[in-house]
Amino acid sequence: MQPQDLTRPHVLSVTRTLRLKVKTECYAWLNTAACEVNQVWNWGAQVSEKAARPCTGEPKWLTGFDLNNLSSGASEYFKSIGADTIQRANGEYAEKRRAAKRYRLRWRTSSGPRRSLGWIPFKAASLKRKGRAVRFCGKAFRVFEPERLEDVVWKRGCFAQDAVGDWWLCLPVEVQVEETVAPLEKVGIDLGLKDVAVTSDEARCEKGRFYRGIEQRIAQAQRRGHRRQAKRLHRRAANRRKDALHKFSRQIVNQ
Repeated sequence: MQPQDLTRPHVLSVTRTLRLKVKTECYAWLNTAACEVNQVWNWGAQVSEKAARPCTGEPKWLTGFDLNNLSSGASEYFKSIGADTIQRANGEYAEKRRAAKRYRLRWRTSSGPRRSLGWIPFKAASLKRKGRAVRFCGKAFRVFEPERLEDVVWKRGCFAQDAVGDWWLCLPVEVQVEETVAPLEKVGIDLGLKDVAVTSDEARCEKGRFYRGIEQRIAQAQRRGHRRQAKRLHRRAANRRKDALHKFSRQIVNQ
């Protein structure tokens, strides 16, 4: 048996999610498909609750396989989504319901002030690459930065909508990374008010003015009734905060 070489980096296979923004020309179709996914989700919630709390007989916790059998042939009643999306929605509902240990999860609403954000799951084989676009359910979707899809093998993913109303293509892909030995063994982190965090090595994550810098513009947009512009400014502040925290945590992990 040969001794293990500790100086040689170890290659690991990890899963990362590519998040690509979809162009606005497909938003109308995605909104319609998201309403149909909500109907499948609500149907699964109703059927699962009746099976778990029956009037007579033994209760049964339906799995994703059971919901798929009960929804067999339902794709012909929908105009946008297919059987693969219905099965993925059933599987996600059964998995989240089992993790929450509840009879029924919250229903997904398609309209109103408490509307659920759009979500369209799919299987890996349902999404095909076509030139600089992707094809799903017989429709081509153009995305920004399509070169990031070159030479990648994705798993099952979804189309997801954010609070602004923009749609994103989320694709989990496997990448190879090298595991190296860190130069330091431990570090202490102290959370504070003047600074977000301070480490024992005197590295500081300063409290940035991510929101205060655009507070005046947000107030003006809200007074004029431009809700979409105000949401975009809030998203910009959130992205700035997320970027600063990611850089600080990435520096700690590297060390």
